[in-house]
Amino acid sequence: MSDESAGVLLHLCTHGEWAEARRSGFRNPSSVADDGFIHLSTPDQVHLPANRLFAGRDDVVLLVIDADRLSAPVVWEPGAPDDPESMRFPHLYGALPTDVVVEARPYTPNADGAFAPPAL
Repeated sequence: MSDESAGVLLHLCTHGEWAEARRSGFRNPSSVADDGFIHLSTPDQVHLPANRLFAGRDDVVLLVIDADRLSAPVVWEPGAPDDPESMRFPHLYGALPTDVVVEARPYTPNADGAFAPPAL
């Protein structure tokens, strides 16, 4: 179950995408054009999209976001069809400013290529 009052939210991207975001001052992935929002997660759910999108990759960065500093709306909505039915994911309806990212850390998979929930 997600915690809709979480003060910390997470976003996944690659090292290259994070470098570009730092240069521009914000992260504005293709999901904004495709879906209308940026996909975020809580610490207990971030491994689900990581395994769907980045399984086996070693170039993933976990952005730790101070949710209280976001100015764009965050809406809690269902995730992918194979996620637990009761789980809601935070979706950011706007760009992600880099100044709300309090930490960017490597997020590496286990030996089997799968991601586990991170220890924050």
